[in-house]
This record gives sequence, structure tokens and C-alpha cells, in this order.
Amino acid sequence: MANGQKRSGVMDVVGLVASLSVVAGPLLAWLRLVPAIVGFYLFLLGGIVAIVASLSALISTARGRGFGFGRAMALLAALAFLFAAFRTGDASMINDYTTSLEDPPSFAYAGSLPANAGRDLAYPAAFADTQRTCCADLRTARVAASPAEALQRAERVAAAMPNWTVTKVDPGAGTVAAVAESVLFGFEDDIVIRVRPDGTASVVDVRSKSRQGRGDMGANAARIRGYVTALEAGAPAVS
Repeated sequence: MANGQKRSGVMDVVGLVASLSVVAGPLLAWLRLVPAIVGFYLFLLGGIVAIVASLSALISTARGRGFGFGRAMALLAALAFLFAAFRTGDASMINDYTTSLEDPPSFAYAGSLPANAGRDLAYPAAFADTQRTCCADLRTARVAASPAEALQRAERVAAAMPNWTVTKVDPGAGTVAAVAESVLFGFEDDIVIRVRPDGTASVVDVRSKSRQGRGDMGANAARIRGYVTALEAGAPAVS
């Protein structure tokens, strides 16, 4: 009995620490007191341990035993963690999306930034099939404007997007470079927008890539959808 109570006490402490980690990770990252990846790993580790502590609480309940405050908090933390992890419904383990799989825009300017030093910014060919499966709706924008005017509109829309910062406009290449920062953890993702002529109109392709991690829970795809919608809302679309 004493050993059982001791184990229960340990699991309550573990559950409490895990629940605190689930809260502290995002909070510290949001306050920019720790790097984004550190806050994320605190959240991830806390969430996994909270799930284990929650299972312990459920087993205790099934056996007619109660559980303490720590495991009760772990149950709440595990639910919050699972909700955050699966709220997008997109668990594709890729972090680079584009509206043009055949000819993805290149991160020419992003590659010159210190944060990307040594990183391979080429679009991974292996991602194409995954994107076709999960995000077949990602498409090139077509606007009834000359390339020069379309580039100006592309820049204006990018500058107005929430949490985006335009970092470079290259009229010669017809590109706009930007960085998006996630609100909670502060992860930074690179974006490039490419404008090309299409008869009397223009086609606009977008690419968005995370700087860290393997999967992005659909953040980059959602960002591209939002941008294309906003661009075409301000510039008449053509078929």
C-alpha cells in the first residue's frame, strides 16, 4: 500500500511538472524569453509526459482509486496539447509548400540571410507528392495586370498580411521576399512571391518554407491560401 501511494505521489508530481511545461513553453517563447524551438520542445515534452500521467490517472480511476491534483492538471494539459497538435487536421510531415510544383520560386534573397546560412533552400522533390495529396487546392494566382503593376500589388498585399515583414523587392526578378513570424512561439518562415507575364495579364506564384522543424501542421499551406485570396480580392482574377 505504501509503495502504491508513493508511486501515486510521484505520478502526481510528474503530472504537475508536465502541465507546467505545457504552459511555460509557449508562454516563454511568446514573451521571447527563450528561442522558439526551446519553447516548442518544452511544450512537446510536457504534452507527451502529460498524456502518460493522464493514462495513469485513468487507470487509477478504473481501479477505484483516486488521483491527486498533479494528475488532474495533467489531464487538462494533455487535452490542450492534443487540441493544439491536431486542430489543423494536417499532419503532413513537410514544411515547404508552393503554388508551382513544376517550377517552385527560389529563395534567392532568403538564402543570403544569416539565419539561413548553410541551409539548403531548394524545394525537396520528395515533398511534391505529399503536397498533391494534402493540399491540391494550392494554386497560382492570375491577375489582370501587367507584371510591374502585379508586383506592386503583390508587395502591398504581402505588407498587409498579419505577422509578415517584406524584406526585399526585386523588380528585375519580379519577386517579393518576406518573413512571417508565428504569434505564439515566434517561429520564422521564409516566403517568396514571384510575378511573371501571362499574355496581357500576370501569374503570381508563392512559396512558404519553415526555417525549423520537419512538419508545420499546415501553417505554410494556410499562409499561401490566405495570400492568394487576399491578392485576388484586390486585383481582378483572370481565368
